[in-house]
Amino acid sequence: MNFTLLFLLLAGSFTSCQKDLLEFRQDDIRISIEQGSEWLHDFPLFMGIKKKNPPQIAIWMEDIEGNYISTLYVSHKVAHNDWQMAKGNDRKEALPVWTHLVKERASVDGISGATPRGSFDVNLNLKDQKGPFVVKVEVNHSTDFNIYYPENAKEGESNYSGGKQGSGQPALVYVAVVEPSRGCNRFEAVLAGHSSPDGSTGKIYKDMAGITTAKDIIKRIEITVQ
Repeated sequence: MNFTLLFLLLAGSFTSCQKDLLEFRQDDIRISIEQGSEWLHDFPLFMGIKKKNPPQIAIWMEDIEGNYISTLYVSHKVAHNDWQMAKGNDRKEALPVWTHLVKERASVDGISGATPRGSFDVNLNLKDQKGPFVVKVEVNHSTDFNIYYPENAKEGESNYSGGKQGSGQPALVYVAVVEPSRGCNRFEAVLAGHSSPDGSTGKIYKDMAGITTAKDIIKRIEITVQ
């Protein structure tokens, strides 16, 4: 499938209602990520000082058969393995579903960037796309520990997520099947499951037991076909 990525628009906070939207042309697609109450997360720095960090996120397309098509957006830190204070941890647990799909990181240079501190849109043009396709979004916070995914979990245990600077709660994956020919122009992504806690596989696990605040990182994902 041939398509042209028109623009990546990183907007400000959704709560401020200051979202600069592009003027759409016919057949354009808008992917709107609406921040949830846990979008910003306290990341520990030193001496009790914490920093409010937005999540790591990847957005990509697959065909209806589950074959990978292209990455539309991915956080710079994940795309380039650019982690601060990681002490050698390459954070393979950050976005493992996307990471296991995409092995060649150099190809994402033009579509990576710092995650916005609030809701944002990704806009693209899919003129030549006639059939249905799938949009997937993977999202994760560092040090998002809870009683089910604690900081002191040991490597090899089912709830191990990278240690002290690891994920805590695993990345969540949202999925939307987009069918432009169906007559509907709005499609909402649903929570499909979570990623491997330690990043060892690229599977999506449907059992959401133990996932708490991570479900509030994203409030809503909507795909609009213009």
